[in-house]
Amino acid sequence: MTAAHRDANVLRWLGAYTASVTGDVTYFLALTWAATRTAGPAQAGAVLAAGSVPRALLMLGGGVVADRFGARRVVIGSDLVRCAVLLSAAAFTWLAGSPLWLLYVLAVVFGTVDALFMPAVGALPPQLTAPDQLARVQGMRTLSVRFANAVGPMAGALVLAAGGAAGAFGTAGLLFSGSLVLLLGVRVRPVAGDAPAGAGRTTPAQDFRAGLRHLRQNPHLSRLVLVIGLGEMCFSGPVSTGLLLLTDERGWGAGPLGWILAAFSLGGAASGLLLTAVRRVPYARAVMSCALLVTAVLVAAVGRAPGPGTAVTEGALLGVASGAATVLSNALLQERTEARYLGRVSSLTSLCTVGLSPLLYPLAGLVAAAWGTGVFFAGCGAVCLLAAGVSFSVRPHRPPATDGTERAAASGTDRTERAAAAGPAAFPGLPHAARSGPRPPSAVELPVGRADSEPGETDL
Repeated sequence: MTAAHRDANVLRWLGAYTASVTGDVTYFLALTWAATRTAGPAQAGAVLAAGSVPRALLMLGGGVVADRFGARRVVIGSDLVRCAVLLSAAAFTWLAGSPLWLLYVLAVVFGTVDALFMPAVGALPPQLTAPDQLARVQGMRTLSVRFANAVGPMAGALVLAAGGAAGAFGTAGLLFSGSLVLLLGVRVRPVAGDAPAGAGRTTPAQDFRAGLRHLRQNPHLSRLVLVIGLGEMCFSGPVSTGLLLLTDERGWGAGPLGWILAAFSLGGAASGLLLTAVRRVPYARAVMSCALLVTAVLVAAVGRAPGPGTAVTEGALLGVASGAATVLSNALLQERTEARYLGRVSSLTSLCTVGLSPLLYPLAGLVAAAWGTGVFFAGCGAVCLLAAGVSFSVRPHRPPATDGTERAAASGTDRTERAAAAGPAAFPGLPHAARSGPRPPSAVELPVGRADSEPGETDL
């Protein structure tokens, strides 16, 4: 199979995702600027909070929608809605300004659409490529996010200066339209249990309960979800707030803050680039756990940095370590989750990392005011240390089949009998000894580890 970074279908998805994230960043900058200009900083915070409420409340339901109707359809629909809403808002703002009610409507609509988009976009990569390419895809996704976070604010600021809020909303709408065009050319592979046409056989409530039951019956998958939630929660925004408070507390000024944030982003980009380039990551679970452990040490060290130079260096290393942990943990999660539950499982991780992270913003300020920013960063380190501890308890696991066949029963005897009846190609995840006949040369090699790995240890 073609490597992910050379696969035209994956690259179309990557281009669409990059345009979408850049549009999102530009939109948030324009919304904040317009709300501040219209009603002041307090109302700007209220407008942003109005968007975070539906995002958090509806995120789990968004996972059900992605699994019932297909992740690709949901992502396309999300981009279509955001494109139409932003272009309409740009026209209205150009003609009549940006009244506060319009900004509240925009925030609520975007928060609702995000609740559908995030689980769906998290469920797409396993439908685009083979399991042994998931680490590469996640590395490319990390690069995309870092690029959007670097380019989006600069592009948004330039457009705001030239065309005001109307120009920024219009630019964001055009970015979403570009994403939409690319997504229409993306093709997904049929996967086990993915039958949107038959979604009417069960109710959404039954689907939601089935997702929770799937996690209860797979404790190691549940632990992996917990690892991602804990490991990424502090890095979805609270750490940036903490860095702002740290530079203010130490009197370093805005310059060092920019360098620290840039070093962190470059470190994450370097990590994503490295994991995109390597052919496979041996002992991916152990590497992820060690990366989380290093992340815990570094994030606590940043809060104790004696000077800006040390903080910049530690910020770069922190970006590398946290980026590696993010890429590998998400790749392992997608590899281990049955295809029909990908949206629901992804919605849980999105809820932890994006939906609930706004709750930590005021906590950062309260802790910094009471005990200093060093204590806040030490707390973030403790959370990452807990994530590392949980990740070490996640046992190696052989990934489920994702080629459109049903999974064999858990019993080894039943797996062997079914393999003998169906042929070796029907069960690519089955051990070699349980196959009936030699493996065909064209079969896709799943990342089940080398012969010298511990039993069941997963490579990516």
